[in-house]
Amino acid sequence: MLSFEEAKARLETAGQSHVLQFWSELSAEESTALLEELSQLKPEELLEHCLTAVEAASRHSSADGRLDARMEPVPPEFIGSVRKSDKERLKMWGDEGLSQISQDRVAVLLLAGGQGTRLGVPYPKGMYNVELPSGKTLYQIQAERIQKVQELANVKHGCRCTIPWYIMTSEFTLGPTEKFFRDNEYFGLCPSNVVMFEQRMIPAVGFDGKIILEKKNKIAMAPDGNGGLYRALVDNKILEDMERRGVEYLHVYCVDNILVKMADPVFIGFCVNKGADCGAKVVDKAYPAEPVGVVCRVDGLYQVIEYSEIQPETAELRGPGGELLFSAGNICNHFFTRGFLKEVAEKFESQLKQHVAVKKVPFVDGEGNLVKPTKPNGIKMEKFVFDVFQFSKKFVAFEVLREEEFSPLKNADGAPLDTPTTARRSLLAQHYRWALAAGGNFLDEQDKPIPPKHSMAQNEDPPAICEISPLVSYFGEGLEKLLKQKNLKSPFLLNENEAKNLVQTT
Repeated sequence: MLSFEEAKARLETAGQSHVLQFWSELSAEESTALLEELSQLKPEELLEHCLTAVEAASRHSSADGRLDARMEPVPPEFIGSVRKSDKERLKMWGDEGLSQISQDRVAVLLLAGGQGTRLGVPYPKGMYNVELPSGKTLYQIQAERIQKVQELANVKHGCRCTIPWYIMTSEFTLGPTEKFFRDNEYFGLCPSNVVMFEQRMIPAVGFDGKIILEKKNKIAMAPDGNGGLYRALVDNKILEDMERRGVEYLHVYCVDNILVKMADPVFIGFCVNKGADCGAKVVDKAYPAEPVGVVCRVDGLYQVIEYSEIQPETAELRGPGGELLFSAGNICNHFFTRGFLKEVAEKFESQLKQHVAVKKVPFVDGEGNLVKPTKPNGIKMEKFVFDVFQFSKKFVAFEVLREEEFSPLKNADGAPLDTPTTARRSLLAQHYRWALAAGGNFLDEQDKPIPPKHSMAQNEDPPAICEISPLVSYFGEGLEKLLKQKNLKSPFLLNENEAKNLVQTT
């Protein structure tokens, strides 16, 4: 840990000596905490960070940012599609993915640095319960999907394979996440195969280029965005861990998508089959102005363009068949080879674009009083995970069905989209469709048949409540032998015990 003199010298070099203005008022414990925090900051990096933040914020507020003339869609030969592919091709990709999983060559990596602030809760998003009949949290659903896809690979190849689960947390989410997994016995997974690591925290900066003090002895810090992954992989020796385990392919995703297919064999198989080093799942944009980023090429390089950077007339452009020209909506669901991640971390991490977020950051004023600003006063810089697409030697996109694979949880109930209600509805509607496809018949509380409904609007609840445990079915497979011609009373919860009972009565 730094001494006071060393910390003072570092801060003076970076032009941030004001950080120690309350030093004489701090207790021994508070002084130690501040010195520990300052020990993590290198003066050269701190100086560059503060200068870059102010410069980027200035560009952000005044930049024209028009990329339209330089944009082009992903060429058709680099796009795969669930919707447009026949069953034989999908099976081929799925078999390839299961083969790679059976050889312990596949891992999943979860971006879980965010708190549930927008959901109105003080804990990490992965711990959120959207009030499914089972009461399962996002973490539990995802852990059980890992177990099930491992089982599918084991059965097909007569092996005992493992899919390591790497979880990138932040300073805010690491402790609660570790405790939650311990308290829940890792949801049936082997603890040694659940590897948690922490992304870097960086200071929030005022418009004057000065670090913001959150308390007299604490700098206002924020995670460096999900693009902080690449530095965190090196800092925490995660790439070495992957190499030791024999992992060659990574499925990287965000915690808040309740429909995420963990280590999706079809997606993995497609990317491996195409020889890709980098891939992105996409969904068709619902309408031209939908607020999602678009996967495309700019100046010949692949990247994600935020919806706010595209002019309305460009978003409206259509191809010869009437389809949107820029329709590949980004859902933060990616494929990387370990070799590509290693190359990015070692060669390109410093070249990643810094994105600006202008925020209201609570601070202590010159008198030491806590101030909660009413308008933005600080700059938080972050990197995005998808900004590495430009470095790919073989990039591919894979189109999936939104209703089957994408329903994010971002806002508290009351918002129009991406709420606990919409996430729960998406999952229950999917499971209802699976049960109908398997030949099940639903009954109401009076044992009267509920007429089946095979398609529903996005804001419509399914006619019957049905939840199927991931431990029973990963993606709708294997249900016909359990549900065909069975009368299922709504609400119907198909867990492992219920599945055993159904097998015994068949």
